[in-house]
Amino acid sequence: MFLVTINNQTAVREIMMKMRWIIGVMACAAAFGAQAQYKYIGPDGKVVYSDQPPPPNAKVLEKKGPGSGSSSGGGELPFALQKAVKSAPVTLYTAGNCGAACTEARSYLNKRGVPFAEKTVNTADDAVKFKKDLATDQLPVMTVGSTKQVQWQQDAWATALTAAGYPADNQLPQGYKNPGPVAMAPAAPAAPPANQTASNQPPVAPASPPADAPAAPAGDKPAWFKGF
Repeated sequence: MFLVTINNQTAVREIMMKMRWIIGVMACAAAFGAQAQYKYIGPDGKVVYSDQPPPPNAKVLEKKGPGSGSSSGGGELPFALQKAVKSAPVTLYTAGNCGAACTEARSYLNKRGVPFAEKTVNTADDAVKFKKDLATDQLPVMTVGSTKQVQWQQDAWATALTAAGYPADNQLPQGYKNPGPVAMAPAAPAAPPANQTASNQPPVAPASPPADAPAAPAGDKPAWFKGF
């Protein structure tokens, strides 16, 4: 009877030790899952889970917010670009007849791998909104967050982008494309004339320009344009 009691106590101790080990392993796994906020591909090509931000040139597979299991989205961009785009988005303002300056500015942003939106200033309405929002009539203009670069100067633009955290070399994923340009002041869709149907009413002729409208410029630039 005594030997049976001893053996039973030994078995209980072994079971308790195994349970403590299993509980410890589960606790470590839970703690790691809570801390590992970043999932990215390391320099050796292996997937890395870490609570520290990945290197600037690493391909981020997933980024979780503190205490949250949901992905932040935008995993197709490297972490450095995700951070820069979120804190200081870039917008380029151009015009169809801005010339080489606008072309070179756009090419520079594409070559450096900067995600950006482009707004065009091609009509009088565009010009009014542009001058109101940007307080200038010079083109091109680049905004980086709350900062503004007026007219194309590569050194100044490069400095502004670097200060905002944009990498100096192109890190965009292969095949990435920036959205197409949009008008500064998009035209509202025209409403159909009242009491008119296509079957029994002739089309309405466009309104004549007001008498005090500015004359068209002699060159190919609009009257409001004072840039190049």
